[in-house]
Amino acid sequence: MELDAVGGAATGGLIGAAIEKPTGQAGEHAKACADCGAEVSGRFCQNCGQPTHVHRTLLHLGEELLHGVMHFDSRIWRTLPLLVFNPGKLTRDWVFGKRTRYVSPLAMFLFTVFVMFMLLSFMPVKAELPVDMALQRTALANRLAADQARLAEAEGALAKAPAGDDGDSKDRRKELEGAVKDARELVADTKEAVTALDSTPLSVIGGRGWEEEVRAKTISGEFKVNTGNKELDKKLRKKLENPALALYKIQQTFYKFSFLLVPISLPFVAALFLWKRGFTFYDHGVFVLYSLTFMAMLTMVAAAVVRWGGSAGGGAVAVGLWFIIPAHMFAQLKGAYSLSVFSALWRTFMLLNFCFVTLLLFLFTVIMLGFTG
Repeated sequence: MELDAVGGAATGGLIGAAIEKPTGQAGEHAKACADCGAEVSGRFCQNCGQPTHVHRTLLHLGEELLHGVMHFDSRIWRTLPLLVFNPGKLTRDWVFGKRTRYVSPLAMFLFTVFVMFMLLSFMPVKAELPVDMALQRTALANRLAADQARLAEAEGALAKAPAGDDGDSKDRRKELEGAVKDARELVADTKEAVTALDSTPLSVIGGRGWEEEVRAKTISGEFKVNTGNKELDKKLRKKLENPALALYKIQQTFYKFSFLLVPISLPFVAALFLWKRGFTFYDHGVFVLYSLTFMAMLTMVAAAVVRWGGSAGGGAVAVGLWFIIPAHMFAQLKGAYSLSVFSALWRTFMLLNFCFVTLLLFLFTVIMLGFTG
């Protein structure tokens, strides 16, 4: 829970830092600034920069919301085409100070990731994979009853255990107290799974019956967890006994900690330019943010094609990604760092391999945080 809070706070903090103060239309100016009280002669206060006309309409509140989240004005329409078709120029312009005309890379990345997870969560499931929510709730109700019976049995055994001072009695009571604690946690998790089922979109749950199969195999010992750490093994087994809830938490963790893709990616990009002077980690950070933004946008398009296009759509996505991702990386590398064709080509090849390693590291981190958080 603490890790979830840290992830949410970090993401929220980054979004807040990325959002610039809204400007909007100032309208007719007043004679004195409503904020600092300084005399004004134009549409904005020369002392603090606040618009001298203060709007108090619902329409303007919506305008400020859109503008504050992503500068929803001409900047977005200048940024998006360059991000898709000329990412090298966009990256280079931002690095070298041409920034008022574009959306900042951090704001663009965070907003796109937010939209991606929102759309993926609410994207409808295809008709041939129905999910019977009534059956899911019945299964969870049966599971909760079994977990509560298990808790009652553990508490009864603890109550009957001898209260002697010898080592065997103490060990037995300690073992039974641990069993009671585990049973209580299992009941709490199952209740949380019921809540999650009611609030989780169908696309997260997937198909019918897989949760019970995973749970049954975990309880029976067919699914073995052995990381070398007993406490971690215990947490992982407990999560696998509620797989739907675990998957839901992993998805939420993926969004909350999506910003970790940036620091994980930075060293790999910097390694491609160790012997070239004039480039800083800031430059590489801008490159990574714009590149990840494009990948998030591509993920949304690919998911839509797969969901609504079936197997034919999935094949088209696979072929498209095979060409689009390397082509975009090549264009961004060549333009952002002013590379020759050969230099951009070999760096693109290396970057593709680095992306695979980065994704594995990120997925491992997210899964561990989702399971243990």
